[in-house]
Amino acid sequence: MDVIATFYKQGGAWMHPILAMSIIGLGIMIERFIFLYFKYNINASAFMAQIQKLVMANNIDRAIKLCSAAPSAALPRVIKAGLMRANKGPDEIQNAVEEATLEIVPIVTKRTTVLQQIANIATLLGLLGTILGLIAAFDALKNPNIPADQRQSMLAGGIAMAMNTTAFGLIVAIPCLIAQVFLTSVTKKIIDEIDQYSVRLENLLVSRLHGNAGEN
Repeated sequence: MDVIATFYKQGGAWMHPILAMSIIGLGIMIERFIFLYFKYNINASAFMAQIQKLVMANNIDRAIKLCSAAPSAALPRVIKAGLMRANKGPDEIQNAVEEATLEIVPIVTKRTTVLQQIANIATLLGLLGTILGLIAAFDALKNPNIPADQRQSMLAGGIAMAMNTTAFGLIVAIPCLIAQVFLTSVTKKIIDEIDQYSVRLENLLVSRLHGNAGEN
């Protein structure tokens, strides 16, 4: 802990905004991880296999209840919107699915790209601290009025500030970028599943409508 405290103190005032970026980034990582992995995500293939069975058995009410059993998951919300219009025309089914998709996609994707911005800001703040630290070090070298021992201390302080702010900026930026890669892949998976299975649902419901019309 003493090493960390010394490292932070030697970095100077610019360590504070970098620390703030790390706290914000960590909060976003935890929030997005919980929502994307545990709330919005679902075993899409197994879920749609059940929905397909129920639709083909003309049991729309049970299919809707199945969707309602996972109210937070992204795919069931879109599928439920289509099922609610199951007895309407193809256009109404498609419009309901598209409207639900447009509503859910921004919720799934929000704040994921912020991690890249936080990484960029942390890196730039570290670079700014580096520049200011080097300026302080060179000022100490070129000032003849400063005693030699004090000049050496100021030079070491400036270099420490330059190195520590750069290091801290990268320590914050790298995990943010790694987290963004993982979270973006999960986000893409969820959206791809919505696109794929919403089209499958539309085809199922339209086939059902045509089958019912043929029987009548």
